[in-house]
Amino acid sequence: MARMRYIQDFCFIALTEPNCSICCLICFLPWQGAVKVRPLQHKERNSSQAASRRVTSWLARFSPPTSRLCPKKRAILGRSETQECIYYNANWEKDKTNRSGIEPCYGDKDKRRHCFATWKNISGSIEIVKQGCWLDDINCYDRNDCIEKKDSPEVFFCCCEGNMCNERFFYFPEMEVTQPTSNPVTPKPPLFNTLLYSLVPIMGIAVIVLFSFWMYRHHKLAYPPVLVPTQDPGPPPPSPLMGLKPLQLLEIKARGRFGCVWKAQLLNEYVAVKIFPIQDKQSWQNEYEIYSLPGMKHDNILQFIGAEKRGTSIDVDLWLITAFHEKGSLTDFLKANVVSWNELCHIAQTMARGLAYLHEDIPGLKDGHKPAISHRDIKSKNVLLKNNLTACIADFGLALKFEAGKSAGDTHGQVGTRRYMAPEVLEGAINFQRDAFLRIDMYAMGLVLWELASRCTASDGPVDEYMLPFEEEIGQHPSLEDMQEVVVHKKKRPVLRECWQKHSGMAMLCETIEECWDHDAEARLSAGCVEERIIQMQKLTNIITTEDIVTVVTMVTNVDFPPKESSL
Repeated sequence: MARMRYIQDFCFIALTEPNCSICCLICFLPWQGAVKVRPLQHKERNSSQAASRRVTSWLARFSPPTSRLCPKKRAILGRSETQECIYYNANWEKDKTNRSGIEPCYGDKDKRRHCFATWKNISGSIEIVKQGCWLDDINCYDRNDCIEKKDSPEVFFCCCEGNMCNERFFYFPEMEVTQPTSNPVTPKPPLFNTLLYSLVPIMGIAVIVLFSFWMYRHHKLAYPPVLVPTQDPGPPPPSPLMGLKPLQLLEIKARGRFGCVWKAQLLNEYVAVKIFPIQDKQSWQNEYEIYSLPGMKHDNILQFIGAEKRGTSIDVDLWLITAFHEKGSLTDFLKANVVSWNELCHIAQTMARGLAYLHEDIPGLKDGHKPAISHRDIKSKNVLLKNNLTACIADFGLALKFEAGKSAGDTHGQVGTRRYMAPEVLEGAINFQRDAFLRIDMYAMGLVLWELASRCTASDGPVDEYMLPFEEEIGQHPSLEDMQEVVVHKKKRPVLRECWQKHSGMAMLCETIEECWDHDAEARLSAGCVEERIIQMQKLTNIITTEDIVTVVTMVTNVDFPPKESSL
């Protein structure tokens, strides 16, 4: 009669009579629903340690994913440290990277590292989109296997911990299990079905009508007739980006007062991610609310994609996701490039158009009432350039919206970048009315136009190295007292070069700049007026250029033409 001796979980040694040399190893594998039998040598039979080693190496051939082991077994394994992951990029040619291989994982010591995989199921065919390293995602903690559990997503995503754990990935959708019942199902009578089909549509229509009425009342109360700036914004609604993965940070592109800006990849496109620390929540919340206002989708305003809270309850970062523009800010572009007259006109016109739209109060849009908005931090760093040099306004962390029936309260007037502060801001003598805030923006816009003029090749004189406004007068890091002395008391402005006056278009631009930064706030131009002036300047210079060509042709051919009246 055979006897059984326990060796490891699921495994026993079956022994025959003591004098018989025959014995075998029997293991039950619950994850495969099978029993494995293997003969043992005599020395293995008599040594528990040798038998246990044989069991361990033999069971490794049949071991299941660790997620299917009992909790006891997973606890023994513990959390593994991820050092490297399987790498694959379906868009390797476009991104100019390797197609596949092994990717080493790097990150801060206090951040956990993971592996991830994304794929699509196209008509039953699995197409891998991307595999690689993933950084500190709470959804990946203690996952030894890469398993997607969402029900039929458009793009499958899974993450895990452990070296090369994304080599295999699984799809196990979480399904609601219903308990079987022994009670027979009685068919519903025809009258019940009739009532059901009649009442459900009526109730649905009633819900829609009530919701529409509530939205109408809410909208009506939000916009009474008087316009003054708002304050004390409420908590933001849930992020529109929740569930969109993977969003992978690539490199830091800029650092600012309220955080840093990353270039990131969201599936197959690049985006910009502005990350705020939790102590700057007010700025993140204000910028999110400004972007979320009706009518904020405009070609000359930075495209908003979404906002998120990332991290644990102790270490939270606030993310703002927008479109990414490779050329960066106007400051960065002017440091490395000069601009032609036509390029200057295009940048200045689109910048003025964006600011004019921001300042405008527009009722009756499809998505609601767009209030007038003051930016309060206009500078070349906050003007981004698209690939065709079209400008778009960015960074609304200090912006004020002017809504009906809401008081300005204790809104702090002395905000923004010192170098671009208007005289009334430096003096602390602000009139807390909408037009006063819009004129502050126009003063700063005059300084940005001066930066453009200083790097333009239209005039005959030399083009200077790029300098910030007032950098020649008070250096790169002026104090508030320095700015008050130069701008308020001495009433100085950046120098307009004499050679600029020799070009008809540049001369008109200089006049426009002076009217933008006028010491008297009420004498300053509006953004819409600046846009119209730049359009006229460009048309005028094109006409003058055409007349010069006609004059040259007349002189060369020596043909008498009737005198041509000047267009000026």
